[in-house]
Parts: sequence; C-alpha cells; structure tokens
Amino acid sequence: MSEFIPLSVPVIRGNEWQYIKECLDTEWVSSAGKFVERFEADIRRLTGAKYAIACVNGTAALHIALEIIGVGEGDEVIVPTLTFIASVNVVRYRRAEPIFMDCNRYYCLDVEKTVSFIKNQTRIKAGYSYNISSGKRIPALIAVHVFGNAVDLSELVRVCEERNIAVIEDAAESLGTIYTTQPFDKRHTGTIGRVGCLSFNGNKIITTGGGGMILTDDEKVADSARYLTTQAKDDEVLYIHNAIGYNYRLTNIQAALGVAQLEMLPEFLKTKRQNYLLYQEQIAPLHGLQLAPVPEIAQNNYWLYCLLIDSAVYGKNRDALMAEFTASKIQTRPVWQLNHLQKPYQTCQTYHIEKALELHARTLNIPSSTNLTEKQIGRVVEVLKTNGK
Repeated sequence: MSEFIPLSVPVIRGNEWQYIKECLDTEWVSSAGKFVERFEADIRRLTGAKYAIACVNGTAALHIALEIIGVGEGDEVIVPTLTFIASVNVVRYRRAEPIFMDCNRYYCLDVEKTVSFIKNQTRIKAGYSYNISSGKRIPALIAVHVFGNAVDLSELVRVCEERNIAVIEDAAESLGTIYTTQPFDKRHTGTIGRVGCLSFNGNKIITTGGGGMILTDDEKVADSARYLTTQAKDDEVLYIHNAIGYNYRLTNIQAALGVAQLEMLPEFLKTKRQNYLLYQEQIAPLHGLQLAPVPEIAQNNYWLYCLLIDSAVYGKNRDALMAEFTASKIQTRPVWQLNHLQKPYQTCQTYHIEKALELHARTLNIPSSTNLTEKQIGRVVEVLKTNGK
C-alpha cells in the first residue's frame, strides 16, 4: 500500500529536542528566556535586518506593522488579491479597507499595474496619497513574496517613497530568498520596505509550530513593535499601561524550536532547490504541464512548487487532476481563493485583475516538503504521466 505524501510538513532532525528539553529543565517556557533573544539575533544575522522582534505568528507581525505605520479607520491599504487571506484581514483589523491588485506570472504583486494605479488614481494632499475614487488616504502597501518568489520592489519602493506610502513586506513564505540584482543585491526579502514580516507556521521552510518575526532598520519602529507585542507595559512592577497592547510575544519553547530549525536552513534551502530542478526536469516533457518559473531577480527559497496546467492540451483541469492525486494518496492544493472574491471583500475596489484569475484556475501546488524523496517525486510525476492525453 502506497504511503501518503503530504504537501508541506516540518522536518525535525536537528537540535530541536535538546533545546526544548533545556527550556523544560530550566522552566523557562513562556515569553521570556534566552532562546527568544537568540532566535531574534539569529534572524538578524541571517537577514541583515538591524532589528528583529519575535511574535506569536506572521499575522500578528502584519497587524503590528500596520498599527506602527499609522493605518487607521477610514484608510485604505493596497494589497494583492492572490495571497493567503491573513495579508488582507489585518487591514480590517485596523478598520481600514483593502484595494486589490493583480499578480504577475510569478504570483506576486503586479508592480507595473500597481505603479500605474498609484500614479494615475491617487493624488497628494497634506503630504499623503489619497484615492481619487474614494477620497480616502492610502498610507501603506503590503507586498507579499508569494511562494518564496521575490517581488520586484525597485520601482515600487521609489514610487511609494515619493507618494508617502509605506511599503510593508509580507515575507512569510520567503525566508532564505535573497535578491541578486541591483539595487537590492544580497538583500534578504523583508528588509527592503519600512517593515518586513516573517512566519514560522508548521508548513513554512522552518517552523516554530506557530510564530512570526517583525524586521526593520528603524529603531523607533522596533521599539514600538517590542512595546506593543508585550501588552504595552510601561512599568513592569506597577503594571502601568499607557497604550493598548497585545499578548503577541513568542514563547521560549517555540523560539528554541526556531533556533534549531534555523541551524538546518542551509540544508533545507539546498534540498528545496534540488527537488525543484528534479521536478522541472521530469515535468518538462509532459504536454500541457509546466513547473511554474521563479523570478530571476533573486536566489529563491523554493518554498512551494506550483504546477501550471493547460487543460486543453493536458486533457484534465486542475480540479480533476487534484482528485486523481487524492485517490493516489498524494496531497495537493489549489492556490488560495482570490481575496477580492471572498465574501467579506466583494465590495472593495479592484484594479485590472486578470492574471490572478488565470493562475488561480490553472495552478496546483504539489508536494514540497523538505524531506521529499526522489522516489516520492517519481510517484507524483507518475500520476501526471498516467492522467494526461
């Protein structure tokens, strides 16, 4: 009987047990302890960010980022429609509204269309950009590095700086992705905008079970992030709070797991790339199928592999092929439902969304775990071979 092949699961084979046992033995298990500080320091060294603040998950990191930037009720935030919904929900946490943008061939924000919107559909008033259509202020934009693919931020950052729109990078899926072209050569995703946000959910390239990180080079942003994620405590003895804070700090146990996982990241990145190339080689001869390319502007972390399906040529569409994989005990998934079509956001403004509709209909994420074996890749490809025309 064939084993089940999951889509993307954590790999625990380093110092995880040792570091977590140390937390239990010393009873430092909550939101204080040496592993929290060590994890933050390790992330700073890896990404090159001046400051890193650990928190409970990537969504919390994004929430805090928007609050620090000053996004508030009645504002609007530019977001991609093709992303996990957390990148959009945080806008509503701040009682603001999203403006949905299209994606490019790499599933990331379509920079050309976004720049066009900013230049042609907004105007400057009192030092801020305002949406000509709604009359609302646009203080921020969230750029998501989808599936580990780096957003081409060069022109976007320049235009946003001119228009006083803060760029927040959702780098939840792109730990280990590094730009290789100017002007950001050797810079890690999440370190280009005003604030960057990471996630260490169970399906990410490294995990803390749940967890996130706020990255910034701005000392004031870092101080505010640390303050707000620890309940905005102004006096730890008398419990004085001069602002509304959040219980968003990462625990020492989770950070211990993260430290051990981060030690394995170079190996994970190497394996992810090798498996991508192996998939690419074996899928290339199959008519109507293609492993989605990655941007040439960065060294990719290959977090999640995307299969592009031309159903007219291949003979099966995404849903039919997904059913075949399920029958073969292989987990796959479609791209997230586009967010401008989700019930809470159907009345929000959109701007020339076309490519996202195509990629949503044609894309199937295939097994991408770091411990994926050559034999398992062969099983995935065999399903593709036996179900085409």
